[in-house]
Amino acid sequence: MPLKLDKYDKQLLHHLQQDARLSHVALSERINLSPSQCARRLQRLEEAGVITGYSAIVDQQALGLDVVALINITLEKQQGNIAAAFEQAVQARPEILECLLITGDGDYEMRVIARNLQDFSRFISEHLMKMPGVSSFKSNIQLSQVKARGSLPLLELDE
Repeated sequence: MPLKLDKYDKQLLHHLQQDARLSHVALSERINLSPSQCARRLQRLEEAGVITGYSAIVDQQALGLDVVALINITLEKQQGNIAAAFEQAVQARPEILECLLITGDGDYEMRVIARNLQDFSRFISEHLMKMPGVSSFKSNIQLSQVKARGSLPLLELDE
């Protein structure tokens, strides 16, 4: 059963999604709770698994990672051991940023990052095509990012 969030929990999570480096004092000023109350609530949210970590947002282009591809993958058969072997191979590849089991066309959708098209092509031939169970795939290269990963709309959700 999901954890019940009150308006203060939602406000805390909303502000942390915008800036995870906010101190308890800064959070307390924004939501009108004491710093100690903010700290207790955050600890409860962490212990309940609502907050699973804190991270930095890194600009991929500043690091020369200019190619992002979305790849739709179809497995030969989506049986337990074939799918499990494929998923294990996916976990071993750092250039795969996300991989989702999907409905509709294909079995999986992954987001892959590379420095350039040559590196992406090498990933396809040396890694993706050799992954267990892969029978076909279709790739699309991202031209631009219209919207980055957004925050969960906690303040907009009904109770």
